[in-house]
Amino acid sequence: MKKIVTMLVFVFVGIVPVLSGAAETNSLSTPAPGVICDSYLCVDVDGVSNILTTKYLGAKKGKQLAAQDEFDRTAFTFTNGVHCDIKEKVCRKNRYFDADGNPSGAIDGTTTQLLFGQ
Repeated sequence: MKKIVTMLVFVFVGIVPVLSGAAETNSLSTPAPGVICDSYLCVDVDGVSNILTTKYLGAKKGKQLAAQDEFDRTAFTFTNGVHCDIKEKVCRKNRYFDADGNPSGAIDGTTTQLLFGQ
């Protein structure tokens, strides 16, 4: 029994850093009021921004984003799964829709507040 408990402790100790590292890569940052960044892009109330991405994430990330050519910059999903719609001025916990075409994700009040000030 003692061996099993000891083994579980080692497994748990080994997993915690992995899980915490995964959480860090999916976190959002707010480098300035009204600006939110994940590890790939930065946005403001106008949507995905090459300028803000370059400013806060560096030239390499800015160039990678600019290389995406034209896309709808008013609806996007962060690496943590939160989906924001600039036209609707809301961020949701996911980007999925129900059978009627309505967003099915719960509103993410924190991200909505940070981005839109609502």
